[in-house]
Amino acid sequence: MEYLVTMTAHVPDGTSKEAVSDVRAREAVRSRELAAQGPLLRLWRPPLQPGEWRTLGLFAAGDDGQLEEVLASMPLRVWRTDQVTPLSPHRNDPGPGRDLQETGAEFLTTFTAAIPAARPARAWPTYGRDQRLGAGHSWSRR
Repeated sequence: MEYLVTMTAHVPDGTSKEAVSDVRAREAVRSRELAAQGPLLRLWRPPLQPGEWRTLGLFAAGDDGQLEEVLASMPLRVWRTDQVTPLSPHRNDPGPGRDLQETGAEFLTTFTAAIPAARPARAWPTYGRDQRLGAGHSWSRR
């Protein structure tokens, strides 16, 4: 199972810079270990206010208890609160290992119906080719 975890740290007032540096260094080591072992899939840094410590993480675990063990093993947990959102696959998820012939049927049917047959330019009547797809996109014709 996958989980999206919002991790917010609040360093207590009066904590020395050395203690903060130590915990952050140990957190970096532990994050690399968890990534190598498999539970930590991704980390993101959302926009932050000055002094705010928040990270979004994508984790894989067999169940909620296993996820809690992983999160508790991270050194910043001493100052951190975690908001956990369990995730389940979406039927139209094009992610790795998914068979788009089966899982993408709903998306492809909806998308195809929205574009006039043999006239895709009608879907974007006021834009030129470069404006639709952005610079660097290449077109292929069949």
